[in-house]
Amino acid sequence: MIIDGTAETVAISRPANHQFPGREDCWSEDASYTLIEAWGDRYLELNRGNLRHKHWQEVADAVNARHGAVEKSRRTDVQCKNRMDTLKKKYKLERARVLSSGGTLTSSWPFYSRLDSLIGISVPPKKVSSPVASLPLTYRKPLGAVPYAPEVKVGTQSATEKRPLPLVPRNYSAVAAAAAAAADSGLSRSSSESRHKDEEMDGVRELAQAIVRFGEIYERVEEARQRQLIELEKQRMDCMKSLEFERMQLFMDTQVELEKIKRAKRAVVNGERDSLIFLL
Repeated sequence: MIIDGTAETVAISRPANHQFPGREDCWSEDASYTLIEAWGDRYLELNRGNLRHKHWQEVADAVNARHGAVEKSRRTDVQCKNRMDTLKKKYKLERARVLSSGGTLTSSWPFYSRLDSLIGISVPPKKVSSPVASLPLTYRKPLGAVPYAPEVKVGTQSATEKRPLPLVPRNYSAVAAAAAAAADSGLSRSSSESRHKDEEMDGVRELAQAIVRFGEIYERVEEARQRQLIELEKQRMDCMKSLEFERMQLFMDTQVELEKIKRAKRAVVNGERDSLIFLL
C-alpha cells in the first residue's frame, strides 16, 4: 500500500515485469510508471489539458527509451494512449471505492497516489467547527464580567458621571428631529413617487388609447379591403359571364353561317344536276 511519495518510489522500483503469453501490448509495472511520469509531465505543461499527437509521440519515445530494448516491447503513441485510458478508468474505480468507504479503506494499487496527484479532485478542507462553537462563549464572558465595578472604582467622580444624563433628552430631541426630517423627506419622496406613478399611468393610458385607435383604423381598412375584394370578384364573375355569352353567341352564329353555306352548295349541286338531266 502506498503511503507517500517515498513509499511510492520504493514500490515502483520493485521488479514486477509479468509477461503474459499471446499479448504484445502487456505492460509491466515499471513501464506503466514511466508512462504515467512522461504523460504527467506533458499534462502539467499543458495546464492539465489534453495531449495531442506530437505529445503522445514524445511519451512513447520516453517509454521506449527506458523499456524498448527489445523490438517486441516497443510502444506506439496509440498503445500509450490506450494504456493511459485504462489506467484512468482503474483510478476512477479505486477512488470511488475509497470515497465510498468514508476514509476507512485505502487503495493498494501502486499507481493510485501518483494519478491522484495528477487528476484527482482536491479534497475540500474540513469545516472548522470548534471556533464557531466558542464564539458564543467569547461573547458571554464580557456580558457576565461587566458588573458595576467601573462605577465603584470611579466613585469619587460620581458627580461628573451624572453629567451625561442631560444629554439623553438632547439625543431624543435629535432623534426626533431626524425622524421628522426623515418623515418630511419620506413624504416628499412619496409625493414624488406618486407623481411619477401618475405620470406612468398617464403614459400607459395614452399608449392604450393609441393602441385602441390603431386597432379601429386597422379594422376599418381591413373592412374596406374586404369590400373591395368582393367588388372585384363580382366584376370578374360578370366579365367571365359576358365573355362566355359572347363565345356561345359567336359559336352559334358560326354554326348558322356554316349551315347556310352547306345549303347553298347543295342547292347549286341540285341545280346543276337538274340542268344536266334536262339536257339529256
